[in-house]
Amino acid sequence: MKAVIFDLDGVLCSTDEFHYKAWKMLSDEKGIVFNRKINERLRGIGRLESYKIILDENSSVESDDEMQEAINHKNELYRNFLSVMDFSFVSDEVRNTLIKLKEKGIKIAVGSSSKNAPYIMKKTYLDKYFEVVVDGSMLSKSKPDPEVFLKAANLLNVDVVDTIVVEDAVSGVQAALAGGMVALAYHQPELDMVNERLYKIENISDVLKFI
Repeated sequence: MKAVIFDLDGVLCSTDEFHYKAWKMLSDEKGIVFNRKINERLRGIGRLESYKIILDENSSVESDDEMQEAINHKNELYRNFLSVMDFSFVSDEVRNTLIKLKEKGIKIAVGSSSKNAPYIMKKTYLDKYFEVVVDGSMLSKSKPDPEVFLKAANLLNVDVVDTIVVEDAVSGVQAALAGGMVALAYHQPELDMVNERLYKIENISDVLKFI
């Protein structure tokens, strides 16, 4: 293997609770239902697609302008939560794993559906480890489409068959496999997919076993 592409949220650092709180605040303001079960459906999905899922769960319909206004507001709420992030939001295990990968000559990238990925990486000092970051602003399709990982592999100048993807969402695992890469499903004990290129891991440091 020549490269590892990491998802950001829930893998390198955890902002899942911030997403949940922001969607919950927005939904409460609008008087629609949002809960942990619905939130699970949003993992790895882009902002607009996520809001469409919430509306669908509520049998609600909004115009394009109304949806854009809503997701912009959600992002403002989310960024307010992100403002508290710092170096401590990334574990020593993650940082040590990234350092060891670089020492082994492995190229590393971030492939995230989030348009806030660069901001999060700067706040947590993760940006210094990565030569390539593909975020939501560079994408036309959300996971499970493999666009994000294919673009990262292309920018790293590596073949997909020599690339590992580390993901904590089913949609991300599906995207990696669709792109022809090896997928490491992080903290997904209930994942029931079977594929010769799919492995489950419980620790980020387990990535090193596949190099």
